[in-house]
Amino acid sequence: MLFYLISLIVVFIDQLTKIIVRLHVEMDETLTFWGQPITHIENSGMAGSSFQGYARLFGIVAVVFVAIVLYYRRKGSIRGKLNDISLAFLVGGAAGNGIDRLLFGQVTDFLVSRSGKGVLNMADHAIELGILLFVLNAVVQYIKERFYRRCSA
Repeated sequence: MLFYLISLIVVFIDQLTKIIVRLHVEMDETLTFWGQPITHIENSGMAGSSFQGYARLFGIVAVVFVAIVLYYRRKGSIRGKLNDISLAFLVGGAAGNGIDRLLFGQVTDFLVSRSGKGVLNMADHAIELGILLFVLNAVVQYIKERFYRRCSA
């Protein structure tokens, strides 16, 4: 249940913030909101604006990714709370950007990175968090296995 709740919250927040930006921030306009620079851009490619014009293809890839995760969750191959949480952020982020790609042929980005090297959205940050949690879970599992082997040897 936690998986679905997190995924839906990510999609909701992502889509809500994109709607607000599309309605209230002109294209290429920059505002500051609570110290965070907001610049409205539309990206028809993927990360770093690479592969421009392939948004719908990446939208289909997002749908396939979500379907694969749901399949393996249903099958019981994915276990553990941290795995569930990490995959929920990944699925929510993929679905949020996938919606934009399939409906509009581009993704609305607006959160200027602190380094100034990119403009992202909430789905992108959910994906980053999902990857971080997934790696953290892998490290924790590795440490547990090594510790268990040492204790039983």
